[in-house]
Amino acid sequence: MFAMNPMVAGAIEPPIAEADGWLDGLVPDPARPILPMAQAVPAYPPPDDLLDDLAARIRRPGSSRYTAITGVPDLRAALAGHMQDEYGGVLQAANVLISAGCNQAFCLAISALAGPGDEVILPLPYYFNHQMWLDMQGIVARYLPFRPDRGGVPDPAEAALLIGPRTRAIVLVTPNNPTGTVYPPEVIAAFRDIARARGIALVLDETYKDFREEGGVPAHHLFGDPEWGETVIQLYSFSKVYCLTGHRVGSIIADPTFIARAAKIMDTLAICAPHTGQIAALYGLRNLDAWREANRRTMAARLDRVRAIFADRPGGFELAGAGAYFAYVRHPWPGRPAAEVARDLVREARVHCLPGSMFGPGQEDYLRLAFANLGEAALAALPERLAFANAAPSMAGSGHV
Repeated sequence: MFAMNPMVAGAIEPPIAEADGWLDGLVPDPARPILPMAQAVPAYPPPDDLLDDLAARIRRPGSSRYTAITGVPDLRAALAGHMQDEYGGVLQAANVLISAGCNQAFCLAISALAGPGDEVILPLPYYFNHQMWLDMQGIVARYLPFRPDRGGVPDPAEAALLIGPRTRAIVLVTPNNPTGTVYPPEVIAAFRDIARARGIALVLDETYKDFREEGGVPAHHLFGDPEWGETVIQLYSFSKVYCLTGHRVGSIIADPTFIARAAKIMDTLAICAPHTGQIAALYGLRNLDAWREANRRTMAARLDRVRAIFADRPGGFELAGAGAYFAYVRHPWPGRPAAEVARDLVREARVHCLPGSMFGPGQEDYLRLAFANLGEAALAALPERLAFANAAPSMAGSGHV
């Protein structure tokens, strides 16, 4: 057999595919349908007017052809305007690269920043695809400790202690995946200041920015700094906000010199993001502000409902963090492997979620529940399911509560 890249072989297998495998062989139970809380996807479809516009435009000449490597010019300009309106500062199309989803945006950004043996700082719990890409590139992850005592907000002072001669970037995800935690503007600014002082990048993944509770309040003020491009690289996704997960469209916002570096990598990977996804994203930016805001309010109400559910500790499950799409929950079996708990939970209670162990070391006591996937009826069933799981003998493991 031919040799294969050991760094790829050494990375974990795709976590969502692994979790989906736990559904194999389950006999459907109409009285207790599965609550799909593993992969984060909107519970509602794209709006009809977006789909109608896409259907009309896809037949036009050129819509099936390559775009520029960095994306459709109108989309780049529209996104720059959107971010400028939200965060202040001055942004232009030259600051934007359109990618095939935010995962690809991360891969492009990290590949433009770091190489084998270099280091990147990740707060725990991390988003697993970030760790997978670092592993496959031979880049070393340095972990910021999980801080439940700070509401899951990482400590900038601890990050400063991790920076060494081969550190290339600090990565922040806010609202966070998996915890849902929203990092305060002053904390984000403190990370920026540390990164600037040490000559490294701050990579800010804002995939879920459109689902923050505080609508109309800027998540940060980084772009108001005239020298932001010396330090900041922002990543974004259109997938969740416009329900375009299958169309694969995301972005990088950075200094034009960095955009040019990332475009070299983009050209070798995909040449450009899918044209149809870019068409849909542009329609969304131009026409769906009210729709986006209505969904933000819906998700904020759902978050309130989740907090109310876990205030009663159903089945002994405790809320460790919540926001945007996610609840990060401490399960009631300390010391039991989280993957084992998650597999038993879907089998016994038909709650399909992800184990904390998929999000880094020290996370065995936690589960990630993507509540954005659930309608009201399904969400209302969650407390009973968790209580049922706690009472199931097979769930007891080594720490039944």
